[in-house]
Amino acid sequence: MALQSGNYVLDAQHSTVGFTVRHAMITKVHGQFTQFESVINFDADKPENSTAKATIQANSINTNNEERDNHLRSKAFFGTDENPTFEFVSTAIELQSEEKATVTGDLTINGITKPVTLDVDIFGSAEDPWGQTRVGFEAATKIDRTDFGIDYNAPIKTGGLLLGNEISLQIDGSAVKQ
Repeated sequence: MALQSGNYVLDAQHSTVGFTVRHAMITKVHGQFTQFESVINFDADKPENSTAKATIQANSINTNNEERDNHLRSKAFFGTDENPTFEFVSTAIELQSEEKATVTGDLTINGITKPVTLDVDIFGSAEDPWGQTRVGFEAATKIDRTDFGIDYNAPIKTGGLLLGNEISLQIDGSAVKQ
């Protein structure tokens, strides 16, 4: 089914917002945010007029390690008491094909806003068993955490630093037409 114009809301029960960061120079830590919302206004006739906005609750971070999650909520990382949400607002959407798009926008973390571009794979749309039109997609980008004031690090005995600066962000999305 071709993508239809309209407003789409990200289904939090069937979507994930995750990240990956290099840890101790030899491995990666994966995590996700469990509370988020996003609205996509898609214009099938003029995709460049489409918009997207997302809000992530920073406190909802989950790396399967409560001690680490609490450290990530602290001022050393996200300072979630002062900055409870991350925000993304699109500034340009370019549909390259029915399966590929780029979404450029402003990402705000820790009160610092920087431009980012997400590469999007569109899996198509379908009507689910309850009569709802859904669009499935994956979106990914990489950011430098220090650009957002996240400077915490520690040296490790074997050389190097505990954390990499590059963060991979991944969204596996199922959006429902309203």
